[in-house]
Parts: sequence; structure tokens; C-alpha cells
Amino acid sequence: MPFYRFEDFESNYLTPHLSTGKAPVIDGRYMYFCLLHKVAGTGSELHYHPNELLIFPVRGKINAIVGKDRRIVKPGTFVHAPAFARHSMKATEDGNLQYLYIKDKTWTVVGLAEDEAVPDQAMTVAEVNKKYKVGDKDKHQKTQGKSQAIIEGLPVCFHPILDSLDAPPRSGRCVNWIEGERLAFGLFEVPAGYAEPEAVSAREMFIYVMSGKIDAQTGNDKKTVGPGDIVCVPRGERYRLQVRSHARYAMVCSTPYLEDRIDNMTPEEAVQARVSMTAN
Repeated sequence: MPFYRFEDFESNYLTPHLSTGKAPVIDGRYMYFCLLHKVAGTGSELHYHPNELLIFPVRGKINAIVGKDRRIVKPGTFVHAPAFARHSMKATEDGNLQYLYIKDKTWTVVGLAEDEAVPDQAMTVAEVNKKYKVGDKDKHQKTQGKSQAIIEGLPVCFHPILDSLDAPPRSGRCVNWIEGERLAFGLFEVPAGYAEPEAVSAREMFIYVMSGKIDAQTGNDKKTVGPGDIVCVPRGERYRLQVRSHARYAMVCSTPYLEDRIDNMTPEEAVQARVSMTAN
């Protein structure tokens, strides 16, 4: 099925010894697509992971660090953490937090402490939750060796797009597109009546609707989607979008670099990264 809602998936702590973040995970072929929840005043320790990370808050504010850059991030600002970049994301004290959380599938969603080496084998979400509880930072058995966390020399990773997700509608179709090495993020604002031409998707694509109504078609499946709905378009699938009422939606796509990495991953690399090549 190409249509999902996050509430239809089980929510788990992704790295409980380092973070209070809990999320349902939709497993694509090339990416993990998640909605992370954090209680006010809680969040993650400084950490890193071998995958690229995209973040877009939809509720609450983030006390965010990427490398050495610290900022308060509100809905409407996109955060891009390159692979191996040290970072921390905490909910501010004045409210709970939800944000889109997308990682490429060259590694699991489980993070690494800022001062530990990349292990010979990653942990799965099930394994890390069996081994640790939230707050078990001091019980974590770190992989010995040199950390690969990048702290210095990172470019600006914060990208303001809208003042808020409730900003007045714009008069015409507007697209903000930010492309990383492995994943690309777009925020679309589209007026009623606009039809995206039918096309074959060159990349794997996830669409998350924040406002408005859209008639979506993926292959032979059709549905009118609204706020909170997710549309998944596999690479090579035909799709079409017809906007029924003024809509804002986020789109995330794989890149050719990522597809080449995943499609040519050796069995040994897949075992180390603990990744599955099948999608939900």
C-alpha cells in the first residue's frame, strides 16, 4: 500500500540510552521515514551516526546543535545533519516536540555516542530497547576506538523556509528544495486546482501532508489525502497529484548516490549496518 499514517505503526525509542525520542518508523528501500516525539525539556545527548539525517519540526521547538552551531528551531525551519555530524536535538522547556526525522538506510536508526567508534555491527531498534532503558547513558558499553563524529568545519545546516506552518497562503505554487549527498527535502505550497503532471518517479519519494487536500495516485492506487497522511512512491512508479484545497506538504527523495550505495551494498556491509532491503 502506498498510503500510510504514523499512528498505524508501533512507536519505539530509537536510541534509549542516548535519547528520549520515540517514533514510528516507515521502512522504505532507501530511507527510514519517521515522526519523532520528545517531551518538553528532554531530548538527545550529543551523538552521531553514519547516515545523513533530515529534520523538520511540525510541533514545538528544538534546542538544536549540529557540530558547534546551536539554535532554537521552530516549525518552518529545516535542519540537515550530514553523515557523521555530531548533533543533539532537545525539546525546549515550554512544550512537547514532534518532528519529521528521516535517515538514509546505509545504517540503522540507532545512534552512537559522540566519543565512541563505529561498531563492527550496528544494533537494531529491538536490540537496543532490550539492552537499555531511557537514561541508561552510564550503562552504555561504548565501542572502543576513535570516534568518527565531525564537529569542526561543518557548513550551515539550518535552513529557514517559513515563519510558521500557519503562515498565510502564498499566491502561487512555491517550492523550497534542499539536496544533500544522500537525501533531498522539499517543502511545497500549492494552490487549489493545481495538478502536478503525471510522471514516473526517478527516485524513491515520501510525501507528508501538513495542510490541505490532495487527490493522490500511485500506480493503480488512488486516495484523497489530508493532514497527517503519507504517500510513498517507489522509484520507477507512476504517480499524480491533484490539489483540491490549498496544500502544504513535505517531500523527501533518495539521490542517485544513495541508490547506488544501497543497490550495490555487499552482504557484509548489510550485516554491519543491520539494514533490510525490503520496504513496508
